[in-house]
Amino acid sequence: MSALFAFKLTLVPFFILALSLAGRRWGTAVSGWLVALPVVAGPIVFFIGVEQGEAFAAGAARATIAGLASLAVYSLVYSRVALRTGWVPSLLAGWAGFFLSTYLLNRLPLTLPWSIALALFALVGVYLLLPMVDSEASPPATPSWEIAARMAAAVGMVFLMTALARPLGPHLAGLLVPFPVAATVLTVFTHRYQGGASAIRLLRGLVAGLWTMGVFFLVVAGTAERLGVGASFALAVVADLLSNGGSLWALRRYRETSH
Repeated sequence: MSALFAFKLTLVPFFILALSLAGRRWGTAVSGWLVALPVVAGPIVFFIGVEQGEAFAAGAARATIAGLASLAVYSLVYSRVALRTGWVPSLLAGWAGFFLSTYLLNRLPLTLPWSIALALFALVGVYLLLPMVDSEASPPATPSWEIAARMAAAVGMVFLMTALARPLGPHLAGLLVPFPVAATVLTVFTHRYQGGASAIRLLRGLVAGLWTMGVFFLVVAGTAERLGVGASFALAVVADLLSNGGSLWALRRYRETSH
């Protein structure tokens, strides 16, 4: 159990640090894309699976796919409000959108096909509805203390969700897994110090990359009970890296041919 505790305490902060430094290097849109990697949600469901069993992990992963719709709603509401006001009302509105969407989804008997359909519909629809903003002139600097705040928030979410998993059950726990922990910290600090347009660029990148998180949890939902938690998550990591690498390569080729 002490080894599992240490794993929780170190794995997620390491991922958040690596992605934060990458975002500092390549800008807010890329940072948003990288936040879409399952660096918080993935370990949460992994630890839930280790502690609660394979069937619990598969059920939570299935609900997490549907929960991506709530994260997309957060991104849309935050972006629309950020066009007119500051980060506080934008954040409160975004969180309200996430929890309202989660409440509605929790009342549905979500099968795996329905979860996939809901996630696809939400991600495509939200991306089309996100406001367009001017391109970023140069990548913004990220203060070190902000990165530390992201790491601390992510660790707190891992411990909270794994502690609440059993009383919440796999369905509601899975729906809450995509709660925008790193995205909230990153969006708020970007909005406050770089402006609303930079925050919107970040959220556009986030929504554009969320489908790869769906691939990750689709693999877990489909294989956890047959292969076990460890093998299932290893396979999901490979699938996620391939889908991310393929999408980034396609985006790069598109930009090269369009110029």
